[in-house]
Amino acid sequence: MDALKDYEYPDLEPLPTKAQHEVLLPCNPMADDKLYHICITAISVVIMLILAILAQKNRSANKHKGLASLLSPVNFLDHTQHKGLVVAVFGVLLCRLFGLLMSEDPLPFITETVQKQNWVILGVFYYPALYYPLLACGTLHNKVGYVLGSLLSWTHFVVLVWQKIDCPKTPQIHKYFSLFSSFPQIACLAFLSFQYPLMLFKGLQGTDKDNATEDLNSSYYKDYVKEILKKKKANKISASSETPGLVQRIVDAVKSYIYTPQDAFRFPPKLAISCVVAFITLYQVALLLILSVVPTLQIARMGVDLDIAKVLSGFKVELSPDKYEVMRLVIFYMWCVEVCYISALTLSALVNLAMLMRSMVLHRSNLKMLYRGDIYSVYNRQRRIRPSRPALVCWMGYTSFTAAHTVVAVLIQTLVFFLSLLVAVFLVIIPILHGQNLFLFQALWSMWPFWLMLILVVLVQHICARFCFIKKTAGTRDLDNRPNLFLMTYMLFPVSVLVGVLLAAWRLLITALFNIVHLGRMDISLLNRNVEAFDPAYRCYAHYLKIEVSQSHPVMKAFCGLLLQTGGPDSAAPRPRDAEEGIQLVQKDKKVHKVSSAKRARGRWQLLYTLVNNPALVGTRKHFQRQSADSFVNGSLKKSTKEGSKKETSGKEAESTACN
Repeated sequence: MDALKDYEYPDLEPLPTKAQHEVLLPCNPMADDKLYHICITAISVVIMLILAILAQKNRSANKHKGLASLLSPVNFLDHTQHKGLVVAVFGVLLCRLFGLLMSEDPLPFITETVQKQNWVILGVFYYPALYYPLLACGTLHNKVGYVLGSLLSWTHFVVLVWQKIDCPKTPQIHKYFSLFSSFPQIACLAFLSFQYPLMLFKGLQGTDKDNATEDLNSSYYKDYVKEILKKKKANKISASSETPGLVQRIVDAVKSYIYTPQDAFRFPPKLAISCVVAFITLYQVALLLILSVVPTLQIARMGVDLDIAKVLSGFKVELSPDKYEVMRLVIFYMWCVEVCYISALTLSALVNLAMLMRSMVLHRSNLKMLYRGDIYSVYNRQRRIRPSRPALVCWMGYTSFTAAHTVVAVLIQTLVFFLSLLVAVFLVIIPILHGQNLFLFQALWSMWPFWLMLILVVLVQHICARFCFIKKTAGTRDLDNRPNLFLMTYMLFPVSVLVGVLLAAWRLLITALFNIVHLGRMDISLLNRNVEAFDPAYRCYAHYLKIEVSQSHPVMKAFCGLLLQTGGPDSAAPRPRDAEEGIQLVQKDKKVHKVSSAKRARGRWQLLYTLVNNPALVGTRKHFQRQSADSFVNGSLKKSTKEGSKKETSGKEAESTACN
């Protein structure tokens, strides 16, 4: 330990004693939480009643569906709607649920903590109902709803900020935990407080579009069809034949983790909500881990004194004969543990952010491939893209499952990274810096004959394979010296077993690291492609894609929009939201408007394209009704079935010719 005396440790002196013994009492803000929730609940009920009355009046005016639209304020299958309100409300709700689990009183009206789990269950349903009017106010798309939404969002925002200003410090976990955890909630409420007045201003100016009927009338789906019908520029053969260099491959790998928006593609609302929810979950979990552990480590480090030498001697641990030196060593080691924990948590957060960006890129790629019918590239097998009971259940819970997987991923990654950094610091870095306690290196050095044998054997195998056992003839490669190859294979069998053990350990390490890093992602399977159905997270994602593609296909939406436009631009007929109502509307008698032949032909070709590529219409085609269900893959006849039918037809013709 003499070498440690010459080492200059960082300044790790304890903080003032006053900070160590600071005791925080429960804080009661002027805006009492119990009274606030009673008032805001009553206000929310009154607002819902007003919205219900307005919905009934709108129903009598044949503008909307009335109460049906009020009870379903979010169309999760509409890619053209404004996603800001939905994302903000989900963010507020998620922050409240985190506070619900961390708080001693799950419900602000009740202070009884005898049966806390029962109140937690009740709170899980209370907070979604409390924040539901924030979504419902934007449903009717009129000025009264925008005014009510502005008042409600500003009330939530002002009271929350008021409470945090009055009581920035709380005794819960950490004195600033409640303040820091409320930042995402404050940001979401601030966005709502800005968005509703903006929508009201647009409504007064007459520039606000009716989002209830904007889905099929939006130009987004037509632009998507034009994009896929656009002629692609042929790539140059010389450029495609060249192998990209190392720098280019690195640049391409970095770009694959950066999501760049595209005009011809919009994220589905569920995926947009899931990304924001995953980010807020990552922030909340990282905040909880760092504020619940780091202050405790700091307090423990501050409490180290000269008596620590006696404690260690009781466990027969002698760091140094000098008690002051022992205290300095213990403080330094505890500081190293703190640095390792913060580094592990930071690394886990960065990894999850990178995985989130990569998931966004892969989401877009998967949806585009499924839109054009490339099912095998996504699922590695042929599947029917249609709704089902498991698919619908997975679609409903996809956002919640994303948040849950993010929580588990951050916890496990932080633990694994922390243990790995501890091993690296205390068994590699510190021993190298101090030149002592080289236990790991001594163990590895004692086995140097074994490592030398393995290295030489592997090196000889590669050299012989390169120069002795492979020959080049006329630009091709073939085996050479086969007898010697067989002899070396037999003689090196025992050594290859030892090499295989190392490869198995390396395989286990790589597999565990890959699964830990990608644990928070649901868009890839952690199992082999042949057994990926046993991965519940990926199975949920696969079912989610089925619902999105089958119910929100851009080509199908473009087709329904063209059907609604058959009444002409001057038609006063109402344009409903759903495709089924659009089809029913077309079946009614309408006046035929005169249009140019070129425009009519172009519209018919667009309709024909969408009809041919619509899998849901396969069963109505007369020449396909004789085929079995197994003969179709995503609305197209299998090649084997087509070839079999051709062979059968040619066989019948040959038989009839022979009989004649």
